[in-house]
Amino acid sequence: MKLLRTSIFFIVSLALAAGAQIQPDAKTQTVVIRAGTLLDGKGHALHNVLIVVQAGRIVRVDPNAKDQRDPAAAFYDLSRMTVMPGWIDLHDHITWHFGPNGRMDDKSETPSQAALAEAGNAYATLMAGFTTIQSVGSPEDKELRAAINRGEIPGPRVLTSLEPIEDPKLTPEQIREAIRKLKAEGADLVKIFASRSIRQGGGQTLTDEQIQAACQEAKEQGLRTLVHAYRAAVRAAANAGCTEVEHGTYATQEDLDAMAQHGTFFDPQVGLVIHNYLENKQKFLGGGTYTEEGFAKMQEVLPTIAEMFKHALATRNLKVVFGTDAVAGAHGRNAEEFIYRVQAGEDAMDALVAANSRAAESLNMQDQIGTVAPGLQADIIAVDGDPVKDITTVRRVVFVMKGGKVYKNEAGRR
Repeated sequence: MKLLRTSIFFIVSLALAAGAQIQPDAKTQTVVIRAGTLLDGKGHALHNVLIVVQAGRIVRVDPNAKDQRDPAAAFYDLSRMTVMPGWIDLHDHITWHFGPNGRMDDKSETPSQAALAEAGNAYATLMAGFTTIQSVGSPEDKELRAAINRGEIPGPRVLTSLEPIEDPKLTPEQIREAIRKLKAEGADLVKIFASRSIRQGGGQTLTDEQIQAACQEAKEQGLRTLVHAYRAAVRAAANAGCTEVEHGTYATQEDLDAMAQHGTFFDPQVGLVIHNYLENKQKFLGGGTYTEEGFAKMQEVLPTIAEMFKHALATRNLKVVFGTDAVAGAHGRNAEEFIYRVQAGEDAMDALVAANSRAAESLNMQDQIGTVAPGLQADIIAVDGDPVKDITTVRRVVFVMKGGKVYKNEAGRR
C-alpha cells in the first residue's frame, strides 16, 4: 500500500510540475526579486526593495536599491505587487477530501484515488500562497509530508501530529506512553482533543489531569501541543502549559486572560471552516457528528465566535495566530479566513502577521520562516493589490516561492 501511494505521488508530481513554473535548481541558482511593496511579516512595510536569494535562502534585503543584478541570476519583477513571506496555516486537514461520489465518506474510494486527491489538496494550498501548514489528526499526513520533502509533489511544508490524543478512557500514564510512541513515529507535534465537537456542544472530555499529563509529556519529548478546546477546556489547557489552543468558542474573559498569562498561542477559526461546512452540507451530512442538529449548531454559533474573537483581540498580551481548520472543500481557499477575520474586527496587517512571524514563533521556527529577512528560508509570495487596504486581494496570489524555488509566477519575469 505504501509503495502504491508513493508511486502515485510521483506520477502526480510530474503532472503538477508541468503546470507549475518551477525553477531548474533552487540549490545553486541566484534569484533576485524586485518588490514594489514588501510586508516583512512583522508588521512593517518597505518600498522599492530588492530581495536576493541563494541556495534557497534569503541573503540580502535592500530597500530603495538600484536595479543592479547579476545577468546570470533569475530576475522577477514584482514592482507592481505586494510581496510578503509565505503564509502559515497552523490548523489544516490536508488529506481530507470528497471522494469520487462527491461525499466525504466515500467507502468505495481506492487508495490511488485518495492519493491523487491528497496531492491535489497540497498543490492547491501551495498555489494559494501557503508555504507551511500544520496538519493535525491524520496518519496519512506522514506519507504526504515525505513525498513533498522528497520533491515528488509540489506542496507546502507539512508539520503533522499523526494520530490525535482523544480517548477519555486513557490514564495519564497511558497518555504519556501514547505521546512517546507518536514521537518515535515521527510526529512534529501532539494534537489533543480536550472537548467535544462544537456540533456536540463543545463540553470538556479530558480531565485537567489528563491534559496536564499530555502537555507535560509532550514538552519532555520536545514536542509542541495543539489543543482542541471549548469552554472550560480552554483554561485547563493554558494552565497545563500547552503550546496552542484551537477554536476557543465560549471562552470567557478569564479563559482568554489565562492564555495570555501563560503565553499560550490562541488560534481561533472565525469563519472559513464553518461556512465551508454549511456550503458543502450535503457532502458531509450523515457521517459521524454531521447531523441536521449538528449543522444547526454550527450556524447558531457564528455570532458567538465573532463576539469571542473581538474579546480575544482586545485581551492584552494574548498571542492570536492564524489557522483555518481547512477540511474537504476548503483547500486552496485558506486565505478566505483573512477576510472573515478582518470583517470581524481584526486589523489587516495584524491578521497577516498572525500568519507570518507570529505563526512561525508558535512553531519555534521563527529563525527559519515567517519573515523576509537575511538567513531565513526563501518562502516568498506576492499578491496583486494591497491587502492592508483591501484584504480581499489575498485571493489574488500571483507569485509563490518556497525554499527558493518558484512554483507560480503570473506577475512576469525578465
